[in-house]
Amino acid sequence: MPQNLPTAASTTTRREFLKTSAVAAASTILAPAFVGATDKAGTKPVVIGAGEHKYECHHGWGTLPEGIVWGETHGVAIDEAGFVYIKHRNHSAVPMDAVVVFDPAGKAVRSFGKEYHRGGHGIDIRKEGNEEFLYLCDVYNRQIIKATLGGEQIWKMCYPFEARKYHKVGQFNPTNVAFAPDGGFYVADGYGSHYIHQFDRDAKWVRTWGGLGKEPGQMQTPHGIWYDNRPGREANLVVADRANNRLQYFSLDGQHKGFVIDPKPEHTFPAHFDIRGTELLVPDLFARVTIYDINNKPIVHLGYDPEWTERVKANMFALRGDPKSWEDGKFIHPHDACFDRDGNIFVVEWVPTGRVTFLKKVV
Repeated sequence: MPQNLPTAASTTTRREFLKTSAVAAASTILAPAFVGATDKAGTKPVVIGAGEHKYECHHGWGTLPEGIVWGETHGVAIDEAGFVYIKHRNHSAVPMDAVVVFDPAGKAVRSFGKEYHRGGHGIDIRKEGNEEFLYLCDVYNRQIIKATLGGEQIWKMCYPFEARKYHKVGQFNPTNVAFAPDGGFYVADGYGSHYIHQFDRDAKWVRTWGGLGKEPGQMQTPHGIWYDNRPGREANLVVADRANNRLQYFSLDGQHKGFVIDPKPEHTFPAHFDIRGTELLVPDLFARVTIYDINNKPIVHLGYDPEWTERVKANMFALRGDPKSWEDGKFIHPHDACFDRDGNIFVVEWVPTGRVTFLKKVV
């Protein structure tokens, strides 16, 4: 079990740290905006979005170090210094580091995590006292890991025996972690048995809720999870209830609070979250990245084109493996996304070759 964890008062998330000075006014735009391009000849970066949410689209961001080839790029996080941590899942016979760290300009500065080869998935960073830590989900070894920013493991664990929901390891497969304000954390068993598990600041089990289903409080692939404490809202947990095509809200002790359902749910397959000011960022596996306002109304669907979305859905496994067919300014399968301190966005996608896109905010 972990030792010497901080008090609740000393615990903050790295994304909160980066964004506390960037609180935006709540938007009243209800209709989402769509993709546009500045130059069809390709001499300028494609610009996506609308209004105050326009971004230059730079696909293929970052230079990989020798000996590493992207697998499915599953997770992205940024530390206080601005370094970008990307976690990928490579299926090669030879193990390679699953986490690559880049400076803000896209130069790789270090890598680690051969032990997560074939299992690279969720990654996020929390500041505890004066130090930042990684919280990782390994979908191959079916574990949650806490580690230093350099990759040294503090602890690792599998499913909570106390929950009495599992009979074997194969029933548990964690996808992402959310941070509680008291120093504890929550684990989404997104690829396993569809539960949410709550742990205290000492990584001791507190409670479990959810399970497979469509009713309030039940989930089908609770893939992403986040502590939504945007100013002007009651602080709750939001879960990317992916296969149910919805976001689902819970109190911090697991009581169902409500849903966010897109007007066109057939185009919704939410994967994870980030927050900047009053805005909620949701990468969606169905070819778009959505930004919601304080009332959880879509401000913009970045990369969204109805015809392209239908093409992605109809040819999912063929298209994700054919980079030559990908179009600039559009996504295939966004799996995670996060804001940097300047309001730019990093998007990583679930495609065999990996894909990192840097969305530079147009000022």
